[in-house]
Amino acid sequence: MIGLIVSGHINFASGMASAVKAIAGEQENMVFIDFVETLSPDELEQQMRAAMDAMNCEQVLFLTDLPGGTPCNRAMAIMMENQFVEVVAGVSLPMIVNAAFEREGVDAKELLSILHDIGTRSIQDLRQQLAMTSETEFEEDGL
Repeated sequence: MIGLIVSGHINFASGMASAVKAIAGEQENMVFIDFVETLSPDELEQQMRAAMDAMNCEQVLFLTDLPGGTPCNRAMAIMMENQFVEVVAGVSLPMIVNAAFEREGVDAKELLSILHDIGTRSIQDLRQQLAMTSETEFEEDGL
């Protein structure tokens, strides 16, 4: 099983934690770390490393909120030292929930690829989809 560490600015991680718990239930080897104003970047990295050490996982995937933000950059620093760590930035709730469901039977790089696809597919223009559905219904009702 791949260990998952979700981190982001202010209450991003704790907000995602409550949503993931509601959707997927309690998750083993999944940690949520908020980067709050009272935490220094070094302290954040220490918490990330401690979370990794506490997991019984050969591979760890960091899921961070903002590309180039402190949680992403600190996770990248860890990744650069460890070939069994991967980082994905710009994550959304569909990506995080699916990470919990899809992390067995794949390696971290495969999981990252799956999550990238889910993230891309979950961005939808619903007005455009509604318009396409309406056009299809109109065509079906014609002649």
